[in-house]
Amino acid sequence: MSVTSRYREAWEGFWREASDEPGAVFWDAEPTLTVGPQLAFFEPYLTDAGLPLVDLGCGNGTQTRFLADRFPQVVGADLAPAALEHARRADPAGRASYRLLDASDKRGTESLHAELGDVNVYMRGVLHQCEPDGRQSLVDGIAELVGERGRVFLVEPAEAAGAVLGGLAQGPSGPPPKVEPIFRHGIAPLKMTDDAAPGHLAAAGLTVLASGELPLFTTEFMPDGTRVELPSKWLVAGRAV
Repeated sequence: MSVTSRYREAWEGFWREASDEPGAVFWDAEPTLTVGPQLAFFEPYLTDAGLPLVDLGCGNGTQTRFLADRFPQVVGADLAPAALEHARRADPAGRASYRLLDASDKRGTESLHAELGDVNVYMRGVLHQCEPDGRQSLVDGIAELVGERGRVFLVEPAEAAGAVLGGLAQGPSGPPPKVEPIFRHGIAPLKMTDDAAPGHLAAAGLTVLASGELPLFTTEFMPDGTRVELPSKWLVAGRAV
């Protein structure tokens, strides 16, 4: 089962409207605050760092380009063509390649795996935005991509992040400019318990190899100038060895 057309259209509309300006998107913090520190927790568990790496839900490719400077072959994948247009414009040298992919569609992940073989997967903040009945299909797709040798690094906002986002959305002036489009396009984060991701991974045949907590930095700031951070949970998973 693939994602609903409503979900796909919501993301397409969001990215059609989004600016190319760095930091214009709420979660698009610079890689030195996001994927850079996260690699320290991911790389020790890679069985083969030479495998292709897929940045799943790559959006405008900010993290993809950082990864492309550190791994031999990086593919940014997203289900919104408009997101991939942003990513390609921001990467004129073609450091990474970009692919339209609905990872919850079994045919799509099987086709990509047939092309690339086992891959390592980086996915940040995607699962919690999926509709609950579509999350397992997405994680099953990840399991197809990693195969026997690959590993996945998954990071998602923790349950406690809901209170932070709720506070931002319900402020006296309404949602901040970078938060408002998320709600307007109908892609507001859905509630996901902290134990949901490990459960989906187990159901897909993947074993959690490591886990922890990190702040998930955004590009929004409070009135006092402090950056908005969301509590997040990270997991590294792969086939049991």
